[in-house]
Amino acid sequence: MLYFKKHILYYFCNYIFLFIITLVDVSAGINSPKQIKSSRIVENLDRGWKFIQVDSPGAELDHFNDSNWRLVDIPHDWSIEGSFNKLNSTGGAGAFLPSGIGWYRKILNIAKPDRYHSAKISIEFDGVMANSDVWINGYHLGRRPYGYASFCYDLTEHLSKSGINLIAVRVDNSGQPASRWYSGAGIYRHVRLVISSTLHINHWSTFVTTSDATNVLANIKVYTQISNDSDTSRLSTVIFEIRDSTKIISFIRSKSVSIPAHSIKDFSETLKVDYPNLWSIDNPALYSLSTRVLSDDDPNDFDSVDTTLGIRTFIFDSKNGFILNGKNLKIKGVCLHSDGSAFGSAVPLGVWELRLKALKSLGVNAIRTAHNPPSPEVLDLCDKLGFLVMDEAFDCWSVAKNPFDYHLYFKAWSRIDLQDMVLRDRNHPSIILWSTGNEIHDTPKQVLAHQILSELIDVIHRLDSTRPVTQGLFRPNVSHDYENGLADLLDVIGTNYRYNELLAAHEAKPTRKIIGTENGHELLAWLAVRDNPQYAGEFIWSGFDYLGESRTWPFIASNFGLLDRTGYPHPDGNIIQSWWSDNPFMYVARRIAPTPARPTDPGYETTLNKRGDIKVLYSDWNPKKFTPHTENLEVYSNCDDVELFLNDKSLGSKGKSADLSPRIWRVNYVPGKLVAKARNKGKLVYQSILQTAGKPTHIKLSTIQSSLTEELDKIICVRAEVTDANGITIPDANNLISFTTNEAGTIEAVDSADNSSHEAFKTTKRKTFEGSCIAYLKRTSLSDTSIIVSASSDGLISSKLEIKIR
Repeated sequence: MLYFKKHILYYFCNYIFLFIITLVDVSAGINSPKQIKSSRIVENLDRGWKFIQVDSPGAELDHFNDSNWRLVDIPHDWSIEGSFNKLNSTGGAGAFLPSGIGWYRKILNIAKPDRYHSAKISIEFDGVMANSDVWINGYHLGRRPYGYASFCYDLTEHLSKSGINLIAVRVDNSGQPASRWYSGAGIYRHVRLVISSTLHINHWSTFVTTSDATNVLANIKVYTQISNDSDTSRLSTVIFEIRDSTKIISFIRSKSVSIPAHSIKDFSETLKVDYPNLWSIDNPALYSLSTRVLSDDDPNDFDSVDTTLGIRTFIFDSKNGFILNGKNLKIKGVCLHSDGSAFGSAVPLGVWELRLKALKSLGVNAIRTAHNPPSPEVLDLCDKLGFLVMDEAFDCWSVAKNPFDYHLYFKAWSRIDLQDMVLRDRNHPSIILWSTGNEIHDTPKQVLAHQILSELIDVIHRLDSTRPVTQGLFRPNVSHDYENGLADLLDVIGTNYRYNELLAAHEAKPTRKIIGTENGHELLAWLAVRDNPQYAGEFIWSGFDYLGESRTWPFIASNFGLLDRTGYPHPDGNIIQSWWSDNPFMYVARRIAPTPARPTDPGYETTLNKRGDIKVLYSDWNPKKFTPHTENLEVYSNCDDVELFLNDKSLGSKGKSADLSPRIWRVNYVPGKLVAKARNKGKLVYQSILQTAGKPTHIKLSTIQSSLTEELDKIICVRAEVTDANGITIPDANNLISFTTNEAGTIEAVDSADNSSHEAFKTTKRKTFEGSCIAYLKRTSLSDTSIIVSASSDGLISSKLEIKIR
């Protein structure tokens, strides 16, 4: 009862304050509306950069002649625009695409707004690949080696009085190989200009955490830093407000504090939220935290920052694995590299949205950012779509994996880059783990590895004590990580592939919290996770096929994805969906050979087809020979019973096994239609049809997005399939498809799942692979109400598809 009375009194006093401050704001607005508007201006700088792909000494100077440079928009990856060549120094790791040096230049018109007397002006880069140098009006602002780091520079003291200012950026990835996978080249993430008052909220300083939360009450801790860059002391107040989609639901106002000239003050408060809508993978509810600083001395000074907030609690437990909002949950994760195939590293948000939704449909609920910090908008999507995230910092420490990789910069930059990753990302509710590295080769050097890991963990814990730290341990039994104390420095022990060794390490010390940071596709790995409650979950290598990490020409991409580069499931993706999905699912395939054994640590087997793998499962009814023979049919399903029919004749039904092994039929082949019907409790819940295809006659166009919003940069993916007259896909078709659109849209890129193709991405034509290819479209017209895309090919009947604009 005492708690209840205090709680009511707290909210009564705060709502009285809100009523009063609202009246004050309204009164001020009648006389001077600008006085209650935040002085912060955030301007997108993505459009209209000049670029040249050659070293250009002196290009940082304003009088430099750039008339022969071309115009590009950011994000921009110039490597993906190049040609595949066996002799390129990037090698198979970099997809045999070009490296080198590039320059960017942009004129900024910056005039200080009249409504406040002074300003702080900064430029923010979400990522530049790699070894970037940035200048303003010829003044060198700084260098950043790590291409995955986000960073900002203060421009205030270096701006021209005329308001005309030149930003120049030099990008150098000429030292190769510098990565084990395709990393791209250029200003491949967003850029923005930020103008704020001299009294302002520090960059990345706002931090919001849920100290405890139930469905009844949540306590939200908020923290920020306020800088006073003026020459006089400022009396200042900070207001924190939490909003849902319609209203303020909690707020608090700090006491007025005097901030001396050119100094920083910390502010922290705790807000209460009644009956919060808890964030989870099935209900990714989000709130907004508004942080505002006001000057009591000058009403014209007013800075604000909005932060997305998800209210949830989680723990890793040594006995019960992972628990989210009090409920046990198995982490079903995949590892993702940062390229988007046809777009290289400059991946549009719409492509990430398509990819994450495709993974969600397989039953995936978690992402490991392999092996570096992702772009910020990917984390925003994970927040919005309900993915758990393991945010990873590095692929190597001081011991190299490649001659020009991050080991060259680790000693000088690792603490800075790790700090910036945590500061940038720590407000995302999706993030549940920080990772200090992947398969680090320093670990055999026990003293060195212990020292480095301890220092990295200290950096993370100092900035965020709410999340545990892990690492993808590399052959820990070989380097004795479980025995020499290295593994136990981690809050959660992560191990790659050796799931039985990880379980044995837990048995030896049951207080250990464990997770499979990188596992293969094999069933035994999943059963080890499923059947051991202490095992929090696993991250499978990998979610998508990705560019690079190929050792043999002509292959330019890795084949370890659950989905291919176009977003279509590989057989393993379908199989894992039958293990992981909560929805009825079934996958039917012909097996032509035993599944080849993969090594304990993934390597690259002899490449026998254009995917770069050994394919043994085919989901079609088009075998190589049509003469009488026996086919081995395998059905993977999470449903109770599956019945198989060939040309309407039942071949019998089979039930689900506890060990998730497939249901197998030996079928005498005859052309026609093979139908599998899955039932739960006698009710038909899923049906799959494999049908013999005839001669190729048509092109079929489809998209999962039947309409498009009014956003000009929204990406839509259209799939073209070569079919017979009945609409059955021809599984071995390799026709060249030409795509066109009306004036409402443009073809941004084309792609297929062929990992040996050297076709250009930035064009309008693509050969089909296994019967299909894709085109990415973008809206370009504000007046048209629909985009019409057409596809044609010699000898085939063309197709059109209309995509309406909402």
